[in-house]
Amino acid sequence: MLVAVGGCAIKHPTGDLVDGKVLFTKTCGSCHTLAHANTSGTTGPNLDDAFREDVADGISRSSIQGLIDYWIRYPNTQGVMPQMLLKGQDAQDVAAYVAAVAARPGEDTGALALAGGVTGTTPAAGLKIFNGIGGCASCHTLAAAASHGVVGPNLDQDLRPNCASAQSIPIRGATLAKCISTAITNPYAYIPAGYKSGIMPDNFAHTLTKTEITALVNFISTAAK
Repeated sequence: MLVAVGGCAIKHPTGDLVDGKVLFTKTCGSCHTLAHANTSGTTGPNLDDAFREDVADGISRSSIQGLIDYWIRYPNTQGVMPQMLLKGQDAQDVAAYVAAVAARPGEDTGALALAGGVTGTTPAAGLKIFNGIGGCASCHTLAAAASHGVVGPNLDQDLRPNCASAQSIPIRGATLAKCISTAITNPYAYIPAGYKSGIMPDNFAHTLTKTEITALVNFISTAAK
Protein backbone atom coordinates (compact mmCIF):
# COMPACT_ATOMS: atom_id res chain seq x y z
CA MET A 1 0.00 0.00 0.00
CA LEU A 2 1.08 3.54 -0.65
CA VAL A 3 0.81 4.64 2.97
CA ALA A 4 3.43 2.08 3.92
CA VAL A 5 6.13 4.14 2.26
CA GLY A 6 5.04 7.37 3.93
CA GLY A 7 7.41 10.19 3.02
CA CYS A 8 8.01 8.90 -0.48
CA ALA A 9 4.70 10.40 -1.57
CA ILE A 10 6.30 13.77 -2.34
CA LYS A 11 4.43 16.46 -4.25
CA HIS A 12 5.37 17.54 -7.76
CA PRO A 13 3.94 20.02 -10.24
CA THR A 14 1.32 18.72 -12.62
CA GLY A 15 2.98 17.01 -15.57
CA ASP A 16 2.16 16.96 -19.26
CA LEU A 17 -0.08 13.90 -19.57
CA VAL A 18 0.24 13.62 -23.35
CA ASP A 19 4.03 13.72 -23.21
CA GLY A 20 3.90 11.35 -20.25
CA LYS A 21 1.90 8.78 -22.20
CA VAL A 22 4.29 8.91 -25.15
CA LEU A 23 7.32 8.58 -22.86
CA PHE A 24 5.72 5.80 -20.83
CA THR A 25 4.86 3.75 -23.91
CA LYS A 26 8.30 4.26 -25.39
CA THR A 27 10.38 3.75 -22.25
CA CYS A 28 8.32 1.74 -19.79
CA GLY A 29 5.62 -0.13 -21.70
CA SER A 30 7.76 -3.10 -22.65
CA CYS A 31 8.14 -3.92 -18.94
CA HIS A 32 4.85 -2.80 -17.39
CA THR A 33 1.18 -3.45 -18.00
CA LEU A 34 -1.02 -0.33 -18.02
CA ALA A 35 -4.43 -0.72 -19.62
CA HIS A 36 -4.92 2.89 -20.70
CA ALA A 37 -1.57 2.86 -22.50
CA ASN A 38 -2.31 -0.53 -24.12
CA THR A 39 0.94 -1.97 -22.77
CA SER A 40 1.31 -5.51 -21.48
CA GLY A 41 4.87 -5.88 -20.23
CA THR A 42 5.49 -8.46 -17.53
CA THR A 43 9.09 -7.81 -16.45
CA GLY A 44 7.97 -5.17 -13.96
CA PRO A 45 4.79 -4.74 -11.88
CA ASN A 46 1.36 -4.46 -13.45
CA LEU A 47 0.70 -0.81 -12.63
CA ASP A 48 -3.08 -1.15 -12.63
CA ASP A 49 -2.85 -3.91 -10.04
CA ALA A 50 -0.15 -2.11 -8.08
CA PHE A 51 -2.34 0.91 -7.37
CA ARG A 52 -5.81 -0.62 -7.38
CA GLU A 53 -6.02 -0.93 -3.61
CA ASP A 54 -4.61 2.57 -3.05
CA VAL A 55 -7.24 4.05 -5.38
CA ALA A 56 -10.00 2.07 -3.67
CA ASP A 57 -8.75 3.30 -0.29
CA GLY A 58 -9.03 6.90 -1.41
CA ILE A 59 -5.33 7.69 -1.70
CA SER A 60 -5.05 10.84 -3.81
CA ARG A 61 -3.77 10.63 -7.36
CA SER A 62 -1.25 13.38 -6.53
CA SER A 63 0.23 11.20 -3.77
CA ILE A 64 0.45 8.28 -6.20
CA GLN A 65 2.17 10.57 -8.68
CA GLY A 66 4.75 11.55 -6.08
CA LEU A 67 5.49 7.92 -5.30
CA ILE A 68 5.86 6.97 -8.96
CA ASP A 69 8.13 9.95 -9.57
CA TYR A 70 10.29 8.80 -6.65
CA TRP A 71 10.45 5.23 -7.96
CA ILE A 72 11.50 6.46 -11.40
CA ARG A 73 14.24 8.69 -10.03
CA TYR A 74 15.47 6.31 -7.36
CA PRO A 75 14.75 2.72 -8.46
CA ASN A 76 15.75 -0.25 -6.34
CA THR A 77 19.41 -0.87 -7.15
CA GLN A 78 18.86 -4.61 -6.62
CA GLY A 79 15.99 -4.75 -9.09
CA VAL A 80 15.78 -4.89 -12.87
CA MET A 81 14.60 -1.32 -13.48
CA PRO A 82 17.38 0.73 -15.10
CA GLN A 83 18.92 3.56 -13.11
CA MET A 84 18.31 7.10 -14.39
CA LEU A 85 15.85 5.84 -16.98
CA LEU A 86 14.03 9.19 -16.90
CA LYS A 87 14.74 12.36 -15.01
CA GLY A 88 13.52 15.90 -14.50
CA GLN A 89 10.37 16.91 -16.32
CA ASP A 90 10.26 13.62 -18.24
CA ALA A 91 9.99 11.69 -14.98
CA GLN A 92 7.28 14.06 -13.75
CA ASP A 93 5.30 13.69 -16.97
CA VAL A 94 5.37 9.89 -16.84
CA ALA A 95 4.48 9.87 -13.16
CA ALA A 96 1.57 12.22 -13.79
CA TYR A 97 0.19 10.08 -16.61
CA VAL A 98 0.49 6.77 -14.77
CA ALA A 99 -1.05 8.26 -11.64
CA ALA A 100 -3.92 9.68 -13.66
CA VAL A 101 -4.91 6.44 -15.37
CA ALA A 102 -3.70 3.52 -13.22
CA ALA A 103 -6.58 1.29 -12.08
CA ARG A 104 -9.06 3.65 -13.77
CA PRO A 105 -11.78 1.99 -15.89
CA GLY A 106 -12.27 2.93 -19.52
CA GLU A 107 -9.91 4.21 -22.20
CA ASP A 108 -8.01 7.40 -22.92
CA THR A 109 -9.98 10.03 -24.81
CA GLY A 110 -9.26 13.27 -26.66
CA ALA A 111 -5.61 14.27 -26.98
CA LEU A 112 -4.51 11.33 -24.83
CA ALA A 113 -6.16 8.85 -27.18
CA LEU A 114 -4.16 10.33 -30.07
CA ALA A 115 -0.87 10.66 -28.19
CA GLY A 116 2.03 9.27 -30.18
CA GLY A 117 -0.09 8.29 -33.17
CA VAL A 118 0.76 9.19 -36.75
CA THR A 119 -0.95 9.54 -40.06
CA GLY A 120 0.47 8.06 -43.25
CA THR A 121 2.67 5.04 -43.82
CA THR A 122 6.01 6.62 -44.71
CA PRO A 123 9.24 5.45 -43.08
CA ALA A 124 9.33 8.82 -41.29
CA ALA A 125 5.96 8.02 -39.73
CA GLY A 126 7.26 4.56 -38.84
CA LEU A 127 10.25 6.08 -37.04
CA LYS A 128 7.83 8.00 -34.82
CA ILE A 129 6.01 4.75 -34.02
CA PHE A 130 9.30 2.93 -33.35
CA ASN A 131 10.46 5.60 -30.91
CA GLY A 132 6.97 6.38 -29.60
CA ILE A 133 3.86 4.34 -29.04
CA GLY A 134 5.41 1.16 -30.42
CA GLY A 135 8.01 1.18 -27.64
CA CYS A 136 10.45 -0.62 -29.94
CA ALA A 137 13.46 1.52 -29.02
CA SER A 138 13.43 0.33 -25.43
CA CYS A 139 14.10 -3.27 -26.51
CA HIS A 140 15.92 -3.14 -29.86
CA THR A 141 19.10 -1.66 -31.24
CA LEU A 142 18.63 0.14 -34.54
CA ALA A 143 21.10 2.80 -35.63
CA ALA A 144 18.59 4.68 -37.78
CA ALA A 145 16.42 5.19 -34.70
CA ALA A 146 19.38 5.95 -32.40
CA SER A 147 18.15 3.13 -30.15
CA HIS A 148 20.30 0.77 -28.12
CA GLY A 149 17.90 -1.70 -26.51
CA VAL A 150 19.25 -5.15 -25.72
CA VAL A 151 16.15 -7.08 -24.61
CA GLY A 152 15.20 -8.07 -28.18
CA PRO A 153 17.26 -8.82 -31.30
CA ASN A 154 19.66 -6.21 -32.65
CA LEU A 155 17.76 -5.21 -35.78
CA ASP A 156 20.87 -4.00 -37.58
CA GLN A 157 22.72 -7.27 -37.06
CA ASP A 158 20.05 -9.93 -36.77
CA LEU A 159 16.90 -8.94 -38.62
CA ARG A 160 17.83 -9.75 -42.21
CA PRO A 161 19.62 -13.04 -41.40
CA ASN A 162 16.78 -14.17 -39.14
CA CYS A 163 14.13 -13.34 -41.74
CA ALA A 164 16.10 -15.13 -44.46
CA SER A 165 16.55 -18.34 -42.48
CA ALA A 166 14.99 -21.56 -43.70
CA GLN A 167 13.08 -21.85 -40.42
CA SER A 168 11.58 -18.36 -40.59
CA ILE A 169 10.46 -18.14 -44.23
CA PRO A 170 7.65 -20.75 -44.11
CA ILE A 171 6.21 -19.11 -41.00
CA ARG A 172 6.85 -15.39 -41.35
CA GLY A 173 6.96 -15.04 -45.13
CA ALA A 174 9.58 -14.84 -47.85
CA THR A 175 9.90 -11.04 -48.05
CA LEU A 176 11.52 -8.85 -45.45
CA ALA A 177 8.39 -6.71 -45.14
CA LYS A 178 6.17 -9.74 -44.55
CA CYS A 179 8.59 -11.15 -42.01
CA ILE A 180 8.65 -7.89 -40.06
CA SER A 181 4.87 -7.58 -40.17
CA THR A 182 4.44 -11.10 -38.80
CA ALA A 183 7.08 -10.50 -36.15
CA ILE A 184 5.13 -7.44 -34.97
CA THR A 185 1.62 -8.87 -35.05
CA ASN A 186 2.35 -12.51 -34.18
CA PRO A 187 5.78 -12.44 -32.53
CA TYR A 188 5.75 -15.98 -31.19
CA ALA A 189 4.85 -17.70 -34.45
CA TYR A 190 8.60 -18.06 -34.83
CA ILE A 191 11.20 -17.22 -32.20
CA PRO A 192 14.82 -16.72 -33.31
CA ALA A 193 17.47 -18.75 -31.53
CA GLY A 194 18.56 -17.24 -28.25
CA TYR A 195 15.21 -15.62 -27.43
CA LYS A 196 12.10 -16.79 -25.62
CA SER A 197 8.40 -16.00 -25.52
CA GLY A 198 6.86 -13.63 -23.03
CA ILE A 199 9.14 -10.67 -23.67
CA MET A 200 7.74 -8.87 -26.72
CA PRO A 201 4.13 -7.72 -26.39
CA ASP A 202 1.84 -9.90 -28.51
CA ASN A 203 -1.04 -7.43 -28.82
CA PHE A 204 0.31 -4.91 -31.34
CA ALA A 205 -2.30 -6.08 -33.86
CA HIS A 206 -4.86 -4.56 -31.48
CA THR A 207 -2.99 -1.62 -29.91
CA LEU A 208 -1.60 -0.25 -33.20
CA THR A 209 -3.71 0.61 -36.21
CA LYS A 210 -3.10 -1.03 -39.59
CA THR A 211 -1.69 2.27 -40.81
CA GLU A 212 0.73 2.43 -37.88
CA ILE A 213 1.87 -1.15 -38.42
CA THR A 214 2.44 -0.50 -42.13
CA ALA A 215 4.44 2.64 -41.32
CA LEU A 216 6.51 0.68 -38.78
CA VAL A 217 7.20 -2.09 -41.30
CA ASN A 218 8.19 0.46 -43.94
CA PHE A 219 10.61 2.13 -41.57
CA ILE A 220 12.26 -1.00 -40.20
CA SER A 221 12.56 -2.66 -43.62
CA THR A 222 14.38 0.35 -45.05
CA ALA A 223 16.39 1.20 -41.93
CA ALA A 224 17.80 -2.19 -40.89
CA LYS A 225 21.30 -2.70 -42.25
